[in-house]
Order: sequence, then structure tokens, then C-alpha cells
Amino acid sequence: MSLISRLRQSSLLFLHTRRLSTTTTEPSSRDKIRSLIALLKTEKDPHKIVSLCQSASLTPDSNLHRIALTRAVTSLRDSPHPNLIPQFLDHLLLSRPDLQTHRIASHVILLYGRARMPDHAVRAFDLCHELGIPQDVKLLNALLLSCVFAEDYKEVTRIYRDFPKIYGIEPNLDTYNCVLKSLSESGSTNSAYSVLAEMERRRIKPDGNTFGHLLSGFYSEERFEDVGNVINLMEKYGFQPGLDTYNVRIRSLCKLKKSMEAEALLDGMLGRGIKPNAVTFCHLILGFCKEGNLGKGKKMFEKMVERGFEPDCNCYYTLVYCLCTGGDFESALRFAKESIEKNWVPNFATMRLLVDGLVSVGKVAEARQLIGQMKEKFTVNQHRWSEVEEGLPQ
Repeated sequence: MSLISRLRQSSLLFLHTRRLSTTTTEPSSRDKIRSLIALLKTEKDPHKIVSLCQSASLTPDSNLHRIALTRAVTSLRDSPHPNLIPQFLDHLLLSRPDLQTHRIASHVILLYGRARMPDHAVRAFDLCHELGIPQDVKLLNALLLSCVFAEDYKEVTRIYRDFPKIYGIEPNLDTYNCVLKSLSESGSTNSAYSVLAEMERRRIKPDGNTFGHLLSGFYSEERFEDVGNVINLMEKYGFQPGLDTYNVRIRSLCKLKKSMEAEALLDGMLGRGIKPNAVTFCHLILGFCKEGNLGKGKKMFEKMVERGFEPDCNCYYTLVYCLCTGGDFESALRFAKESIEKNWVPNFATMRLLVDGLVSVGKVAEARQLIGQMKEKFTVNQHRWSEVEEGLPQ
């Protein structure tokens, strides 16, 4: 029996099992999928997760569906039954002929990366030949990126070295950028020079992602001379550093607890006429707060708002968490309330940290009011908040 026949048989058995516990529903609207995504964030039963996704008829063709599938796969990965993932994804690829496309196969391969199952990603790549899906450079790049997601950097190197020869695939810019991302994340950025040399031999010109991966890697390894080499290389190729490049450098410096240097880079960026964005400021806010400079972090937030940038949810979450760990509970409460008004709620652990902090400084009424606001506006974790509320001092 061929591989595809065995997988189809397994997929049919899986579908039959799931149908025993689910009912058919109407096709999901965008609102229903958004509700599903919210539900998947809290659902712990792996079989229920699969049933919810099957009932919603999720396919990777829609952006919202892809978000839901990614959420489902990561939840299954962290559950006691990660073995459900191959059955779930194989069923997705094999159940309907109209889903046996290059696009769907690429997303299934990427989802195996999110599941940290690179061996199954390789198996899905091999299966594509039997399904009549071309094993071309786009599919190769999906496989490489999947292994990066799985943090299996040795497998990235093996695929990059062997698969182009085995399958007669000509690597392109995205191929090399995946490899450079892998080297950057694995602490092996020095090996990137040989990849750059191969790109030059093949007359493939680097782009912003290429230089971004190089800068990120060399900064994280604190190879500052190589950072200078990359900047010189950008000049050689006539590449003008833009916002994305500056954001990579600012983020990297902040991670190294060099936020003052990052701020100086922001000033240099403004001097060149390059406008920052909310991401730029969020890196700086996080950097200063992680260094314990909460006052500077708050000033950077105010500066961002003054410049007309709208803070995103992650910016609020970061600021509330850092202010709580730094003991500035009053400021944390102010920013948490702003976030909640925008319907953005930091995770339970952060909000619990804030509630406990308020109680510790004698602001029990404020803590109780915050819990009430959480319970009123958000259905998630209501029972947990009720337990916390019952334990508050009278």
C-alpha cells in the first residue's frame, strides 16, 4: 500500500471518529471564526480543539482560517496529545481533492513547523509528489521556514544542502533568506558569509530581509565589527537603510540592554528623515523597562503618543507587565485601564500581578474595581477572577 493510501485510510478513520462527537454546522462567518480563535486560546481539551476546527471547516485559503489553524496546532502541540496533529493536518490535505493545491500544501508544511514536527513537514513535502503537487522552490522554501519555526536548524542546513540537488530545484532569494534566518537564530551567523558568497556567484542580490537577518544575528552574538561589515555591504549593493533596518538594529540593541544607544540610533534615523513607527517606540519602551528605567519607558510611551502613533496591544501588555515587575502599580493600573478600554486585555498572569500589587500597596478598592471591570468586559477567566476576588482583604 502506498504512503498516500495509508494516510487516506488514517484520515478517513480520524474523520469518522470526530463525527461521532460533532454535529454539522453552517459555514462559518468571519465573526464565527473570530469567536473560534478566542475559544481556541482557552480550550484545553485536545479532542474538543480538533472537533471545533472540523465543525468550522477550516482551510488555509483564508487569512482568518490560517490564524485559527495556527492557534489550534500550537494548542495541540502543548497538550498531552500532540499525536493528534499529524492526523488533523493529513486529513486537511487528503480529505478533499480541491484542497490538494500548492498553496494548501505549503501551509500544511508550515503548520508542521509550528507544531515542532519537522519530520512530518518533510513527509508532507514528499507526499506532494504523489498528490501531483509540484515540488518547486516555493514548496522548498516553505519546508525550510517550517524547520526554522521548529528551531531544527541542523535540518535546515541538511535540506538546503541536499534537496536542491535531489529534486532539481534552483534556490532563489527567499531560499537564502530562510537559511540566513536559521543561521542568525542558531548563533551561527559567521557562516552567513559563505551563503552570501554563493548568492553572489548566482547573481542573486540581497534585500532588506537579508541584511535584517545578518544584523540581528551579529548583534545577538555581539559581533559588532561584523555589524559594521554588514552596513558596508549594504552600501556596496546600493541598499539604503530604511525603517525596517533601523527597527532591527534598535530592537537588537535593546535586547542587549543598550537602550541608550538604541535611542541615539533613533535620533540618527530622524536626522536622516526616516520616520519611526509604533514598533520602533515599542522596542525602546520594552528596552528601557527591562533595564529598570521605568521613567524613561513611560516617557518614550508619551513621546510615541505625542508623535501621533497609536500604541498597539503588545505595547500596552509589555508596559503593564514591566511596570508591575518594577513595583510601579499605579502607573501600571493607568495603562491597564487604557488597554481595557480599547478591548485589549493583558494575560491573566500579568493582570493577577497587577491586582496583587495593588493589594500590597493598600489599594484593595482599586484591585476589586479592576476585577469587576475584567469580569464585566471579558468572558474569559471569569471563574478564576471570582476566586481571586473572594480572596481579597475585606
